[in-house]
Amino acid sequence: MSTQPIIISASPHVHSDRTSKKLMYDVVIALIPAFLVSLYVFGIRAFIVTAVAIISCLLFEYLIQKYLMKTKVTIGDGSALLTGILLAFNLPSGLPIWMIVIGSLVAIGIAKLSFGGLGFNIFNPALVGRVFLLVSFPVQMTMWPTAVENNTTIADAVTGATPLGVIKEGLMFGDTMSTIATKIPSTVELFLGLTGGSIGEMSSLALLIGGMYLIIRKVITWHIPITMLVTMAVMTGIFWMVNPEQYANPLIHILSGGALLGAFFMATDLVTSPVTKKGMIVFAIGIAVITVVIRLFGAYPEGVSFAILIMNAFVPLINTYFKPRRFGSKIKSKIV
Repeated sequence: MSTQPIIISASPHVHSDRTSKKLMYDVVIALIPAFLVSLYVFGIRAFIVTAVAIISCLLFEYLIQKYLMKTKVTIGDGSALLTGILLAFNLPSGLPIWMIVIGSLVAIGIAKLSFGGLGFNIFNPALVGRVFLLVSFPVQMTMWPTAVENNTTIADAVTGATPLGVIKEGLMFGDTMSTIATKIPSTVELFLGLTGGSIGEMSSLALLIGGMYLIIRKVITWHIPITMLVTMAVMTGIFWMVNPEQYANPLIHILSGGALLGAFFMATDLVTSPVTKKGMIVFAIGIAVITVVIRLFGAYPEGVSFAILIMNAFVPLINTYFKPRRFGSKIKSKIV
């Protein structure tokens, strides 16, 4: 009598005919609008950063799997491609190529494959690469080429601060929000993405289009992105109402920095986010709270990357606490 072996695989576990590969490429498709905006805003430099990050991630995954791990090469599953795009989207367009390559090595070699590959990594690989570069090369990682005016040049672009950076610096030197508001882009410019910053985080409109695509395609659910953004809006709104001259309004916080990119594309990673809806909500609230605390009281003007990585570490605990009811178990009846 022959027996069939039980196949056990790593997360994500989705009861569907859709494969992880299809999910990865859906996310890639959802990122196309933001990429097109980055090409308009930063031109050839945005293309170079994205291309280098993608090629580096694919190359490192191939070499490590084939020659170090000696396992099946999986560069065709879309995960390394997506990691490269998301890493590029979290970088300034003027970053030197060799730094992008180092970030790709850290993302793929340390954050992903050292844990066993797709499904085993604890932290979001692209964010690990981005934070490593930020800590290692803070000057280069905070030099933001200005938008549109320099989109046809490759080097020696004029640099400026991001809106959140201008706010942080202005408040440190005693300026009020009324004064600072004249130095930062308008709400419309923030929404469209005609600002400085990482190449994939500027256009709120493009990111919302991509995020809605993912929700409609059921690649992600609304629980993490909406909970995160609403919590950020409520928290920053409270501070703004208490002292509008000391704190920026909620729209600025939502439309600036990596809030939308993080909410729809980074925090929703199937491997590093909770599996239950209640867990997702707790996870998203934690990201929002940490982000706001860093933005308002920390040394960095932005905190989304740090917040997501910190909450990634809590995902196993969240999953343990918010376990779904076992199939076939009975709900205890209450005696009336």
